[in-house]
Amino acid sequence: MSGIDVQIDDPFVSEINEPEVARAVAWALALEGHSTDDVSVVFTDDETVSDLNLRYRQIDGPTDVLSFSAIEPAPGFVVAPDAAPYLGDIVIAVPYSRQQAAALGRSLDDELRLLVVHGVLHLLGYDHASPEEEARMWARQDEILAELAQGGPGVAA
Repeated sequence: MSGIDVQIDDPFVSEINEPEVARAVAWALALEGHSTDDVSVVFTDDETVSDLNLRYRQIDGPTDVLSFSAIEPAPGFVVAPDAAPYLGDIVIAVPYSRQQAAALGRSLDDELRLLVVHGVLHLLGYDHASPEEEARMWARQDEILAELAQGGPGVAA
């Protein structure tokens, strides 16, 4: 899991189970056939996520999770031939997610696990802009979360 960088802002260090986050990312990637890809996950405050949401999505206000895909590098960007593909960044607003978890009757750990998997799926091209896309993404998200709850992804023969 060396390609997974988990960054936690100081106020939230005691709330985030960093090994569990890395495990969720690694297993979601593995189940999607991207086990060597690099990903960063940032846990921060609502203000930071709100700023990013406005800047990149033109939506004013915080949200639970944002994903910034790097699948298509910027023009002129050169990737070393032996480097693992960099998928992108997942940014999670901890206070927003904490409130959302409480409203839904879930633990913060469960909520963050869901959001991490959700963010990975966005990095891999899943979306929920249409009802069909949403159904596909939610089904895959549920499958991955079920695998995690059972201890890990199934092994293909």
